[in-house]
Amino acid sequence: MTASLTFADFEKVDIRVGTVIGVESFPQARKPAFKLRIDFGDVIGVKKSSAQITAHYTPETLLGRQVAAVVNFPPRQIGSYMSEVLTLGFPDADGGVVLIGPSQMVPNGGKLF
Repeated sequence: MTASLTFADFEKVDIRVGTVIGVESFPQARKPAFKLRIDFGDVIGVKKSSAQITAHYTPETLLGRQVAAVVNFPPRQIGSYMSEVLTLGFPDADGGVVLIGPSQMVPNGGKLF
C-alpha cells in the first residue's frame, strides 16, 4: 500500500520535461548507467543526471529525446559524478527502466501537472 499525500504535497515535486543533449557511458557506476546532460530551457538550464537506462537505450537513441525528471531534489553524489536531477521511468517485466516523456514535442522546462 502506498502512503497518502495531499495535492499540496504533489505540488512540491517539480517534474519538468527536458531534451537529452549529451550522453556518456558511466563505467564507474555500480550498475550499468549513462551520464546525461538534459536541457530544461532558459529558466532551469542544463542539468546532469546519472540514469540506469542501458537495458533499452543507447547514446544514439537518447540524444534529442525528451524525458521527464524531478528537478528540485538536492544533488546526489554517484561515485565521482554529481547527479542534479532524477530522470523518471518505469520498470519493464525484467526490471529494465523505460523512460517516460511526452508523446509529442513540447517546450523544454514545461512542468507536469
